[in-house]
Amino acid sequence: MPKMKTHKATAKRFRKTATGRWLRRRANRIHRHTKAPRAKRALDKEQAVDRSDERRIEKLLPYS
Repeated sequence: MPKMKTHKATAKRFRKTATGRWLRRRANRIHRHTKAPRAKRALDKEQAVDRSDERRIEKLLPYS
């Protein structure tokens, strides 16, 4: 049986923590020139992916 392929776009956007949760980057980071400094810093943090989406990510990243 052939090897399963990793979905490269998904691999670049998500990462798995040591406890098994998935993290993603926050949106609206590029055009944030007029936002308050506190809001800019809040966008720098990664956010956990919702549990309902984790199965879909694991299908796209079979070897993670």
